[in-house]
Order: sequence, then C-alpha cells, then structure tokens
Amino acid sequence: MDELPSSPVSDEPGPAESAPRRDRSTRSAALWATLVAAPITLVVAGFTFAKLAPPAPAATPSPSATAVLPQSTAPVEMPAPALAERPATVCLALVSQLPASVRDLRQRPVTAGAEQNAAYGDPALTVSCGGTPQLEMCPPPASGASTDQPADGCIPATGDVWRVNGVCWYPVEGTDGATLTAVDREVPVRVRLPKAYEQPLQWVAQISDTIVATVPSAETAPAGCSG
Repeated sequence: MDELPSSPVSDEPGPAESAPRRDRSTRSAALWATLVAAPITLVVAGFTFAKLAPPAPAATPSPSATAVLPQSTAPVEMPAPALAERPATVCLALVSQLPASVRDLRQRPVTAGAEQNAAYGDPALTVSCGGTPQLEMCPPPASGASTDQPADGCIPATGDVWRVNGVCWYPVEGTDGATLTAVDREVPVRVRLPKAYEQPLQWVAQISDTIVATVPSAETAPAGCSG
C-alpha cells in the first residue's frame, strides 16, 4: 500500500502561539495610554476644581492712617456785638456764603450772632465779621519810642500784611494762637486760630474767596495791600 504523503512541516507559528504576543502588545498599548491620560486627567480635574471652588475671602482693609477724626458739634461760644445796618447786611452776606468746611474742619454752630459769626473744627477756628474797628496804620512813634509793639487798634510801621487770594491779612501771633484781620475791606473780618493750627495764612484761602465775593473793598488800605 502506498504511503500517504506526509504534510510539510512549517516553521510559522500557529494560532495558539501568536495569541500571547498580540495580548502582550495590547496590554503595553493600554499601559502607555493610561500613563499619558493620567496627567491630563489631573490637569483637567485641577482646573475644574479651581473654577468651582469659592474665591478666597478678601483681606479686611486696615484702618486708614488719614481717617478724619470725630469733631465736636457743640455750639462755639462767640460774642455778637450790635452792628449798624450796613455792616450787618454785609456780614450776613458773608456768613451765608462761607464754605461748609475749611480744609478738613467742618462748620459748627455758634452760641450767638449766627448772622455775623462762624466756627469750624475742634478746637474751633472762628470767623467774626464787624464788631471791631478796622485796623489802620499806627501813627509814627514818638522820638526814641519802640516801633516793634503796635498800639491798640492799628498796624505798626514794621508790621507785615499778606495777600491771600485777593484779601490783605494782618496776622498777630499770641500765646494761645493767631488772629488774622482782613484790613482792605469795607467791614473788618477776623479769623482766630488756636495754637494747634500751624501756618495760619494757609487756613484763610477759602475764607478769602468768600470775602472777595461778598465784602466790598475799602476805599483805603494799609501800605503793602495793593497789587
């Protein structure tokens, strides 16, 4: 009997041998995909959390070092001498137009003469209109007399006057503060400042603006007030 021809022997692996290799390749690809996807997932999760998380509370602002301190609103005691009709009319116009504040000092009520007096701040800066004679230049001193000390109610020859916003002021420094008198106006206006307020002329700029608008200029004024 003839023998059946034998099947040729092949070196190619069969299906059983190739399966493990494909399985290993699949697992390797899956592992790399996982490693790459993990950082992306973390980034997306972090971004999502940041978007959904409530904002951090704002820091509480610290108190301002320049905050306005409380000021007394009690009436300021001031005299109110009787005025003639013309000065009374001029002073009423002045007081009615004074600013609500002088720099950082708020206006306060006065005990008397609200139509001729005003006050600001604590300690009080005061404004008085009329009630005192207008200052004029002192007469020449007698031979040998001192020219440094002014006589009552006049400006000494050595006294300085200063123009502030169109108003000529004569300042007198005292132990408890300064008094400034507008000496180029039909009706005298005086501003008194406690010692706490330094550089007195800087405090009368706003008041000067109101004086120019409401108090007519005097026919004559001390030397140095022109210009």
